Amino acid sequence: MTPIRTERLILRNWEERDRALFHRINSDERVMEFFPFRRDRATADAMMDKFRSWIAEDGYGFAAAEIAATGECIGFVGLLETDHVPSLPTSTIEIGWRLAPEYWGKGYVTEAAEAWLAYGFDTLGVNEIVSFAVADNHRSTAVMKRLGMSADPASDFDHPDIPDSHPALKRHVLYRLSAEDWRARKKAAG
Repeated sequence: MTPIRTERLILRNWEERDRALFHRINSDERVMEFFPFRRDRATADAMMDKFRSWIAEDGYGFAAAEIAATGECIGFVGLLETDHVPSLPTSTIEIGWRLAPEYWGKGYVTEAAEAWLAYGFDTLGVNEIVSFAVADNHRSTAVMKRLGMSADPASDFDHPDIPDSHPALKRHVLYRLSAEDWRARKKAAG
């Protein structure tokens, strides 16, 4: 992928130097609060390799987010085709993120996500981008709202990959943003 630059970030493919951070964000109790599992190093490495290959193939994905001024990787933000939502076609594009906790609350996710929305709508030419999270994950849904996404309660769903042993994590809320609404919002912002 061609790296995407924002005011403070570089969104790029994963590099070998990112492995420790990738493992940390996938095993940290705070980051993974709304997931039923924590990844050990081998599983995290395999997932990072998968993300890296998807990005190399498609030109986009859940990409590393790096602070431009320091070169420090802080987590990931990106677009990915999703097959997790039973009511949506498998070619639906989702936007997602995961940052190390020390970078929360600094606007990095919103900044990176805005760049990915532009990529999705302008470069990929998709008509809609969705996002979803556990119903109680208010930090993520707040980002979705900041991005101009709208809740679609009729499309909320029980995540098929969440085991029944974690009932509080099964219910997911779905948010949507159409290309038309995104363009109108950009035009209004001037």
